[in-house]
Amino acid sequence: MLVKRIFYYLIGLSIGSVGVYFFWQKKNATFDYGMDARTLKTIRIRDRVYSDEAKNAMKKFDIDSLKIATILHNGDVDFGESKPRQKPCPEYFITGKKELEKISLLVKRCDSTATIEKIIVK
Repeated sequence: MLVKRIFYYLIGLSIGSVGVYFFWQKKNATFDYGMDARTLKTIRIRDRVYSDEAKNAMKKFDIDSLKIATILHNGDVDFGESKPRQKPCPEYFITGKKELEKISLLVKRCDSTATIEKIIVK
């Protein structure tokens, strides 16, 4: 009797898990609960503006907007070097991961825009 209940439970759990997986996959749901993930998401959803210094660095080091977008999607926010409580626009220091780990961004996040102030290549 108990074995039968466990069997039915596991079948239901499996079907439900597969259904939820496909449902979330089609909705492009994200779970941005960590500090880095929330910060990067709030920067990504704003209009992106590049300072003249950032544009010059992009030309000099052959960095395109796709690389910037990749860093803003899965980069690492260094809160020690950032100024998250600065008014009116907080500044964040973001470093890329893996093949983009030598590229860092200084981003100023305002109400409607995120300005890439500096691009630092090590």
